[in-house]
Order: sequence, then C-alpha cells, then structure tokens
Amino acid sequence: MSLALAAQTTPPGAEADWRSANDAVGQLKRGHADALKWEQANVSPSLPQSPVPVGLKLLTIEDVTRQAWRAHRELVHPLSRLGTANVALIAEGRWTEVDPGLQRRVEGMDELLEVAVLARKAWLQAVATRQALAQYRAALDAAEAARELGQRMVNVGNWSKLKQAQVQLVQSSAQMNLVRAQYAADQAQASLIKTLGLKGQYAHVTLPDALPDVPQQLPPITAWQQQALAIQAQLPEVEGMRHQANFDMALAAYQASHALVKGTRDEVLKLREFISEETLLHYNGMLSSVWDLLDQSRNQSQAVIDAIGAQRDLWISEADLQWVLQGGEPDSFVSLGGGSEAAASAAH
Repeated sequence: MSLALAAQTTPPGAEADWRSANDAVGQLKRGHADALKWEQANVSPSLPQSPVPVGLKLLTIEDVTRQAWRAHRELVHPLSRLGTANVALIAEGRWTEVDPGLQRRVEGMDELLEVAVLARKAWLQAVATRQALAQYRAALDAAEAARELGQRMVNVGNWSKLKQAQVQLVQSSAQMNLVRAQYAADQAQASLIKTLGLKGQYAHVTLPDALPDVPQQLPPITAWQQQALAIQAQLPEVEGMRHQANFDMALAAYQASHALVKGTRDEVLKLREFISEETLLHYNGMLSSVWDLLDQSRNQSQAVIDAIGAQRDLWISEADLQWVLQGGEPDSFVSLGGGSEAAASAAH
C-alpha cells in the first residue's frame, strides 16, 4: 500500500513510476477492492453521506402498515371489527390468509387495505433507493481511482490527454449518477413520510439496510386462481369480469418480476462475481490490467443496482396481487423497466 500511496501523492511533473501503483494493487489481499477502500478513506468525497438521525423506526412491513393506519382515525372501527388475528395478518403482508369475504362484511375494509398497500409501496421504494446508494458510491470510487491513475500516467508522459478525457468522462457520469441516486433516495423518503401522514413531524425515518429476502419459489398459482374465482363468484358478472382482468394483469406482473429477480440473483450476479474473481486472478498473473479491475468493479456495482430494482419490483407486484385477491383495483401495475434507471427513480 505504501507504493500505491506514493504514486497517489507524488506531485505533478515528478518522475513517478505509475507502474508501482499497479504492482501494489496486485499485492493486496483483495486486489482492487482494498485499493478502492483506501481511496474512499483518503480522498475527500464529493457527496458526503449525511447521517440519518435516529427517530421513528420503520424496519418491517408491519411497522410501516401500522404507522399508516394511525394516520387514519376513520379506520379504528374496521380494525376493531376485523379482530386481532386478521389485523396482524394484513399488517405482516399475509393477505392471502385473510378471508376475502371480509371485504363485503366489514365497512371500511377497502380503505384499510388501500392505505396499507400504498404505505407498503412507498416503503419499498424508499428502502430500495437507499440500498442502491452504496452501489452508486462504489461505482464512483472505481471511476475516481481510474481517473487518478490516468492523471498520474499523463503526468509522466505514459498516456495521452485523449485517453485521460475518456476516463474522466466515466468519472463525471458516475458522479452525476450518484447525485441522481441521492436525490431519488431523499424524494422517496419524503414521499413515504407524506404517505404516512408524518409531514411536519419527521424529516427522516429509520429504514432497514436492505429489502426483504425474496422467496426461492413462487407459491402455487392454483391457490391464487381458486381464491380469485371465489371472489368472482360473489360479484355481478361485469364486476367479476373486471376482477378477472385485474387478477390476470397482477399475476403476470408478479410472475415476470419473479423471473427477473431469479435471473439477476441466480445468473447475472453469480456470473459477475465469477468474472470479477477471474479478472483479479488474471491481474495478479499479469494477464489483465488495473483498468480491467476497475471496469469490473463498476460492472459489479451496476449488476447489484439492477438486482435491487428487480427485487423491489417483485415486492410491489406481490402487494398488488394480494390486493387484487382481496377485491382491490390498483390504478396501475408495476413497470419492469431497466434496473439502473428504476433504482434511481424517485417515483415508481
């Protein structure tokens, strides 16, 4: 690390051997990962992360659902009618275990479910944008390291200014992506606070570090289909047809989002990890350059960002599907766009 430090701190114009920095990276236990860790600790960040004050904790779906209900005093009556067991199932997101017939027997049940699902979606968006921030920072770290190394190479005459401009463009893009991601996280937090009726009471709420884990397998589709048919049997023909259409769209969204999550988790992320490990081995064997390592670091961060977006979309589509199975009608269903764009969007 002392060699890398010398290469990073040598004044411009000095006869610094930039190759010593490359050699030093190969001597580190985790290669470029340790180098980037050093960069983060020693380079003044352009966007320091502000600590979130400890306040209201919304660490689970149950936390955010119950908090949303507190802002609606008119829901006291339907909550009392439902009973403790049903209220707990809804708060925990286990809606398929609740009798859908309650929608017609308990006045205010539809509003109770709508409040719960809107709060749940806002919470998922806030958690996802916050989780993605770390990956945008990692991508910027890699780009900053590449820019710094390129500048040292230009200073000793080993690189052209054209190549350095190309590397600097990547760094500038990573910087702007982080700005967008930070703004998206702030907006998502503000939207959650507004949805919960807490505007003016809290500027921030404490969220979990990551989205809930995704199940390996989908629940049996036949069970959902039977529940949908049971609801439709209680409705007039036109309403039943509308419910069937909503169910078909909700189920398609859930199946597609689950396929994307499975693809990113079981294929893309594993392949990215393999490529990063092999690139590091090749670098240590002098078969790859430090640029390859930094490129793989950025690619790995992007893959994780895409996976976070896919995971968020799955949970949102599940919320819509469970709502439809209780007779709800979402205004729209999840849009499965590009993962990087979705993860940095403040409004889903």
